[in-house]
Amino acid sequence: MEDFGFYLREGFYHITDWKGYDHILFIMALCLPYIAKDWKKVLVLVTAFTVGHSVTLALSVFDAILISSKWIEFLIPVTILLTSLGNLLQKKETPNQPKLRYIAALLFGCIHGLGFSNYLKSMLGKSESIVTQLLAFNVGLEFGQLLIVVVVMLLAFLCIQVFNIQRREWTLFVTGGIAALSIVMALERLPF
Repeated sequence: MEDFGFYLREGFYHITDWKGYDHILFIMALCLPYIAKDWKKVLVLVTAFTVGHSVTLALSVFDAILISSKWIEFLIPVTILLTSLGNLLQKKETPNQPKLRYIAALLFGCIHGLGFSNYLKSMLGKSESIVTQLLAFNVGLEFGQLLIVVVVMLLAFLCIQVFNIQRREWTLFVTGGIAALSIVMALERLPF
């Protein structure tokens, strides 16, 4: 059970660590168009992302998928940019194509999972059985993501309800900043 707690903490700290802010930016971009009353939609989105990265994380740890880390590090900010563009291009306050967002979150989660894989592989070493550690790491990631969502939702509540910023302007402003950062990250990580 000690191992479970260790990997749970590692998953949580890995997603919430500011050094890995690209994952934080993705979660922010994913949930920005939503407000507190949309919590079920956000929970499904974040869970779809977790399922995606859990699958590729497991496949990668078991060496079933081998993709150059240069490409993965480049594709991670591309997923952030595409999610941001989806926010910027939507006409309504709340996304009107939730199924498309769920599928995108799942697919983009696959890419982010590959980004976590080298870190997790280095922690696991030559362990015989890694199922418990993999489960604990993913549960920790999910808790960390939910913490990020709660912070974004609280900030949205403050800006929209307390400071009377229009919901659409809030989404556009923060998404624009995230999109700009993702472009810089993608250019810095060009794999060729």
